[in-house]
Amino acid sequence: MSDIQVARRQRRWHIAVFLLPALIVYTAIMIVPLAQTLNLSLFHNDAQNAVHFVGIENFRTLFVEPRWAAQFWNALRNNFVFFLIHMVVQNPIGIALAALLSIPRLPGRAFYRTAFFVPTMLSFVIVGFAWKLILSPIWGVTPSILGAVHLKWLFAPWLGKESSALITVALISVWQFVGIPMMLIYAALLGIPDEVIEAAEMDGVVGPSQFWKIKLPLILPTIGIVSVLTFVGNFNAFDLIYSAQGALAGPNFSTDILGTFLYRTFFGFQLQLGDHYMGATIATVMFFIILAGVCAYLFLIQKRMRRYQF
Repeated sequence: MSDIQVARRQRRWHIAVFLLPALIVYTAIMIVPLAQTLNLSLFHNDAQNAVHFVGIENFRTLFVEPRWAAQFWNALRNNFVFFLIHMVVQNPIGIALAALLSIPRLPGRAFYRTAFFVPTMLSFVIVGFAWKLILSPIWGVTPSILGAVHLKWLFAPWLGKESSALITVALISVWQFVGIPMMLIYAALLGIPDEVIEAAEMDGVVGPSQFWKIKLPLILPTIGIVSVLTFVGNFNAFDLIYSAQGALAGPNFSTDILGTFLYRTFFGFQLQLGDHYMGATIATVMFFIILAGVCAYLFLIQKRMRRYQF
């Protein structure tokens, strides 16, 4: 063994030293609570409050028994709709904004970049309460604004109608978080080497066609990451719906998602007592849904995605 290999092997302990603090913190606040939640989902208490191991019985109860199944499947369906609205509306808008901001001669580019990103730094409570006031049919400004342009007939109590409440809350979330995909994709566009752009211009590929034929294929890995982050964030969502619609996610649970369903189940609400075991079961299902989505992307999509190396 050469002296260089010996020296490299002797320096490897530095890796463990630097990783250890982060590993300890991550284990304490993520791994241990996750393991406890998974374990808690396998137990339940009886009428005498004695705890028993029940295996997957809690999951059968959640999926099948009418008392739980109706609320669970409703929340899961709403969660998928909430996610799809973000994928169809938020991410394409983020791509379009990033493409516009990457135009070198765009005036006020720094101002627009900041303005679009600022809502992501606002509190969920502020955003939910503010939009609830804006859209209120009693004291909101939306009816007045629409009336000023003779479009008041379009106004409806969108947050108060079962048919539109979930879409409205999802669009509010899109407004708040569109800056994140915008900035990620904008950074990816700026990372494209000038040589590639110059070569495209020499071949006559300019304007919108340059974005579709050259830039978009190069940023597909970033768009994939944005999609995964959107999936994880939406299936962990809770704060905005809680602040705008309350724990009951009204009207009539039309905006109820897995996060609000978990909150009511685990901690209880009003006259409903909390059930830690069923709450842990819902949290476990959420974990496996997110895990399945991320694994599907990593093993089915990312492997087949064409990679570009510069």
